[in-house]
This record gives sequence, C-alpha cells and structure tokens, in this order.
Amino acid sequence: MPRTRRLTAAATALAAMSVLATACTGQSGSEAADDPDKDVTLNFWHGWSAPSEVKAIEDNIARFEKVHPNIKVNVTGNMTDDKTNQSLRAGGGKAPDVVASFTTDNVGKFCNTGAFADLNPFLEKSGVDKAKVFPPTLLQYTQFNGNQCALPLLNDAYGLVYNKTAFAAAGITEPPVTWSQFAEDAQKLTVARGDTYEQLGVMPTYHGYETTPIRLAAQWSPTYFTADGKSNLAKDPSFAKMLTAQKDLVAKLGGYEKLEKFRNTFGDEWSTEHPFHTGLVAMQIDGEWRAAMAKAAGAKFEIGTAPMPVPDDQVADYGKGYLAGTIMGIAAGSKKQNAAWELVKYMTTDTDAVVDFANAIHNVPSTLAALDSPRLQVTPEFKTFIDIAKHAKSNTTPAQADGGTYQLTFQDFAYAVEKGDVPDITAGLAKTDQQIDTDIAKAK
Repeated sequence: MPRTRRLTAAATALAAMSVLATACTGQSGSEAADDPDKDVTLNFWHGWSAPSEVKAIEDNIARFEKVHPNIKVNVTGNMTDDKTNQSLRAGGGKAPDVVASFTTDNVGKFCNTGAFADLNPFLEKSGVDKAKVFPPTLLQYTQFNGNQCALPLLNDAYGLVYNKTAFAAAGITEPPVTWSQFAEDAQKLTVARGDTYEQLGVMPTYHGYETTPIRLAAQWSPTYFTADGKSNLAKDPSFAKMLTAQKDLVAKLGGYEKLEKFRNTFGDEWSTEHPFHTGLVAMQIDGEWRAAMAKAAGAKFEIGTAPMPVPDDQVADYGKGYLAGTIMGIAAGSKKQNAAWELVKYMTTDTDAVVDFANAIHNVPSTLAALDSPRLQVTPEFKTFIDIAKHAKSNTTPAQADGGTYQLTFQDFAYAVEKGDVPDITAGLAKTDQQIDTDIAKAK
C-alpha cells in the first residue's frame, strides 16, 4: 500500500494546514540549543497503521536507540496531518518532535508557515551533502523556496502493471512504449459485452485509482510554474496534449458514461477485489505495490511491470515516471531539535536503515546509495520501479505555498475535460492558471 495519500483524501488535511500560519514560532536549526548527547525522550508521530508497517517502524526505532542509547523514542502511529497539525498548534510536552507525513503535497505549507524547522543548518553541521544523498526529484518535493523543511523517507514510483496472459491472448508481445501504442493495446485488450465489458484494456478515467491527471502529466515532463512562480498550465503545451490524449482514449474505449458505469462496479483499491486482481482490467497505472498485491490476492495470470508510456515524440525518455513519497521533518516548536535531528538523519540518510525499512514495507528506497544497495530485495517486477526512481527524467509536482490546492484545481479542470464539458481546453487552462495564482497569492 502506498504511503502517499490521494489528492481527494488530502483535501481535508490541506484545509487544516491553514491554522498553522499563526501557530509556528519554533527555532531554526542554527539556534537549536539542546545537547543531543544527554538523556532525552522524543515524541515521533507517523501515519502507518498496518501491523507489518508498524512493526517495521518499531524495528527501525529499536536499531536507532541501540546506536543512540541516550535517546528514547515514544512512537505514535496512525496519525493524520490533521491530528498532527492540531497538536503542533497546541504545543506542549505531548506534541510531536519528529513527524513523518504521507502528504507530500503539504510540504509547501509546512515550509511556508514554519511548521517544520529548516533542515539545511542541520545538514551542513553534520556534513551531509543532500545533493549526493538523495535523487534530485525527491529533493524537489521536500523543500520550498530554499527551505529544506523535510527529507524523503522512502519513495513511491508509478508505472504500468499488466496482465501478461491477456497480452498473449491479444497477440501483444511487449508492453507499450508510446502513448499511441498504449491506446492501440488498450483497444485490443478490451472485450465488450453489451453495454459493459468482459475485459477492459485500461480504465482511462481520472477516477480510476492511480490514473490521476498528475500521474499522466508526468509522462509529458510538464513545467507547472514559470520562473517567477506563475501557473504555467496554458503556456506549456504538455498539459493540453495530455488532456487531449486522455480524452481521446476515453472515447476510443466506449466513452465517459459507459466507462464510469463500469468503474462503479469495481472493488476497493486496496482489497482483493481490485479489478486488476480479478482480470477485469488488463493494464493498470499504479505503484510498486500493485504486482505483489495482485499475487497475494490470488491473481490467476502472469503479471508484468513496465514504465508508463511516453508521448510519441519523447521516446528517448521512456523509463521515466511520477515520483512521490513520505516526508520526515522536525517540529519547529520542539525544544529537542538537535536530538530530533539525530533520529531524522538516521532514518533518512543511513543506508542500512533505509534499505531495511524499504525491504520491510516493500517501497522504493529514497537515497541513491540505498537504491543501489546489494541488500535491497528486488524482484523482477519491483526492479521496474527502482529503475523509474533512478531515471533522470522522472519528475514530481513541485511544492507550493498553498500545498496541493493547485493540484486539486488542475484535477477538477481535468474532470470537466474528460466529461466533455470544456469546449476550449487552452482557454480553460488559462482560467485555471488565474485561479491557481489567486490561491497561491492568498496562501502567501
């Protein structure tokens, strides 16, 4: 299961972030005065809840405490950003000193409001060259305007998971590389049955689990903002091209209403009844977890993984994908920031700690050394996502002062496009730019 939260689930957390603007008056890293060698107890909050994930965290903390016997860590799991923000606002001895958040989209607000301490002084003091430790894309989504208020803690890469058995039956020998091949294969793999489907090549609508506008847009290598921080959706042709390509695929596979009617019969994304597991959908845009989940669910076909297809004019960039992940930061109001940094440094930069955690919860490592570690457990299906994470052209959505609000605005526009409610995509993108710029200005 991915650690990043879907944009729809993040909307509440984004709203809750607004209270932090008046609540964050913590120290900067250079001013942290506590002695990390003295006995101290840290409060660490995270969002994992599955028993295997909770155990993985506890095992990592136990290894840390063995290295730092003077630092005891009280761990609280299953914490949402909303709960965390309320506690940060209230402060006091029970508030977290260290936080791991699933909501990458909140980084801009965490940095902009000062909810998390800037880690640059800690990195410099410790001699950690972040550019040599972390992939550049991961650094993009953990900092804002030069404030490195978080560091990556594992990573999610998005690619294509496909039914090899269905491919063979349709005469398809290789996963699609270009978007036109993808559209062609999706049609070959689709078996209609009256006003529904016996098998659908791919569910192309934006409500189709991980088939979100930002996942697809990543394959066009878009530029969301200009150098002066203005929304760039209308001026960058990547967005209109992606929206048009997706809308055309929706039409080729039966149209929006027919597809959505079929989608509403699907099982939960995290259940054994996921349509890819049951063979209802032959290709799925998803993360590194899907192949293993399908096998655990008893899928009765051979599973393959590949990078997502690229636009036909970007074949040289095949192998790239969208990246996101969990972030880890230090509460700006903590009086134990130097000790907290020891925990953050260990969990995010120690190669063995990162590899052990990645192996335990089956996510992609977040440091360059861990990605290449011989101790990393890599199946053929998982290697695809390791390679996507290492690809130079893989990209993410940049941090902004309004958190992920700009992504929600773009997503809402994309919903309207695929339904056929937007007669002029370019003009609609220009209006969307105006809304995004207004929201960001208010957030600042």
